[in-house]
Amino acid sequence: MNMTNTNPLNTPRTLDEQRREFAQRRFLAMPLAGAVAWTIVGVAGAFLTPGLEVWVLFGAIGSILYLGMFFSRFTGENFLDKQRPKNVFDGLFLRTVGEAVLVFAIAIPFFRADYTSLPLSVGILSGLMWLPFSWIIEHWIGTFHTLARTALVTASWYLFPGFRFIAVPAVIVAIYAVTIVVLETRWRRIHRA
Repeated sequence: MNMTNTNPLNTPRTLDEQRREFAQRRFLAMPLAGAVAWTIVGVAGAFLTPGLEVWVLFGAIGSILYLGMFFSRFTGENFLDKQRPKNVFDGLFLRTVGEAVLVFAIAIPFFRADYTSLPLSVGILSGLMWLPFSWIIEHWIGTFHTLARTALVTASWYLFPGFRFIAVPAVIVAIYAVTIVVLETRWRRIHRA
């Protein structure tokens, strides 16, 4: 009797093998989604009243995961692909997304006291997920993203008090632009080798 497993979805792999598989992905869908969402926040900040720009921020940031799922169909990542082998690092990454959602518990009370704190708190807290991502893929870009985002969002929040809903999103979109270029360059280098 032949006991060969012909289903690659059920083939046991070590954590190191799964990490290597995870790290070889393109990773463009989520930063593209983040860049689009924060661009919407910045445009809203330029044209809408304070009450409306707050709701746009909540809606846009809340839609990043869904935008990422949409973009993943065009970047070749297809998050909803049921044929892709299970990978424990997908679960870890989703937990970092969950962590970013949970930090709204910090952002909301501060927003209630000062609505202009929202771009600062959400901008920094939702960017923290890039730090563990950097560790998973063993590449510096996630660490750069988190550190640059934290420093520059804080600086722009202080430097442009009357334009916080414009300046903070502009900084975040610029950091996403760098991140996207680096991730795409990294992916092309991996797949050329």
